[in-house]
Amino acid sequence: MTMPQIIEKNGRPEWAVIPYVEYQRILARLEDMQDVEDADQALAEMRRGEDEAIPFEMVERLLDRTEHPMKIWREYRGLTQAGLAEKVGITKSYVSQIEAGKKPGSIAVLRRVATALDVDLEDVNSSVDM
Repeated sequence: MTMPQIIEKNGRPEWAVIPYVEYQRILARLEDMQDVEDADQALAEMRRGEDEAIPFEMVERLLDRTEHPMKIWREYRGLTQAGLAEKVGITKSYVSQIEAGKKPGSIAVLRRVATALDVDLEDVNSSVDM
């Protein structure tokens, strides 16, 4: 490690000048530390029941964006379209139309869907490339 050049102002250190490669190393270490902190926070949230781990296959389906996320979450929670419709207070046909991208679903309905599926509204209201 190269020692920094210290620039003083009024007899006190004001700036530390370091080689760019050292600067990059420091940034990388800070990013690593942030990653560890974020992972620790995520694990703590899971232990407290505030978050959950989902299978990689489900993540792939969500990222693929060819299926409506509401369908993916519904299936993950083990519900049929009729079962979700009953929990939300809508028709099976309405669930089907939302999942097929034929209707967007009102925010009020999507909020109820999110509650029924135990996810955030954003999790069932994403755009889909169908």
